[in-house]
Amino acid sequence: MKTSIQLNELALYLIGAAIALGTLAPGNTMARTLEEVKSLGAISMCANGDALPYSSKDPDKPGFQIELGRALAEGLGVALNVDWILPRRRANVVNCDLMFDVVNDPAVHEGRLFLSRPYQKSGLALGLRSDAEPITDFKELKKGQKIGIMVGSMASMVLNKAGKSTSPYAFQSDMIEDLQKGDLYGAAVSSATMSYYVLQHPESGLRLVNAFDSDPRLTWEVAIGLRKSDAALVDAVNSVLDKLLADGTLTRIYAKYGVEHRLPD
Repeated sequence: MKTSIQLNELALYLIGAAIALGTLAPGNTMARTLEEVKSLGAISMCANGDALPYSSKDPDKPGFQIELGRALAEGLGVALNVDWILPRRRANVVNCDLMFDVVNDPAVHEGRLFLSRPYQKSGLALGLRSDAEPITDFKELKKGQKIGIMVGSMASMVLNKAGKSTSPYAFQSDMIEDLQKGDLYGAAVSSATMSYYVLQHPESGLRLVNAFDSDPRLTWEVAIGLRKSDAALVDAVNSVLDKLLADGTLTRIYAKYGVEHRLPD
């Protein structure tokens, strides 16, 4: 089970998805059942309009969450409607049915959400500058190899406890900028964010290492969060997800944004 500290970490790196859904209070808006979704001919998702590689209003680069939503809706035989929300805005002001990249912990969401089967192993990765030595685990970092971390994050706690050199940041973008300039040896960042940056800036020489897999506090599985409706809708979503996983659709969508599709353990 993820602790509240870990959920705060997730909010920092996954554009506030968990926070937004976590503010949903039962009874504020009525969730749609599978029958109602079919009758309406559409299902809706909440997403951030300016959060690539996750989601975007740009029709040419909608983000992997939007593309996954479209594939899911097509599998259900309905259209997809997108309700654009900001991370700090309460998701219950709109009537969306689902949101992607919700931490897969039923206990955390009990009374608020149903969860689909997990479809991606997510979390933090270690971005390394071009001249960094090859490593596979953060424990291999040497003294003086400064790593950027988000202020007050679980990553800062883990790395500092392990005796690693760290430098605190308030924004991931600043951290990655300093990494590219060579001011940092590495950066503990969202794996998707770092992957997309490397795809967009191949000349940077930056690379990504899944160096935190050995610490379960810094990795997590994600699922689709469905506002409390009915089990039939969850079953239908899971059935479509199984097909998208089996035929490689999820892998191809993630690859468009430079993100590795990592199956949950």
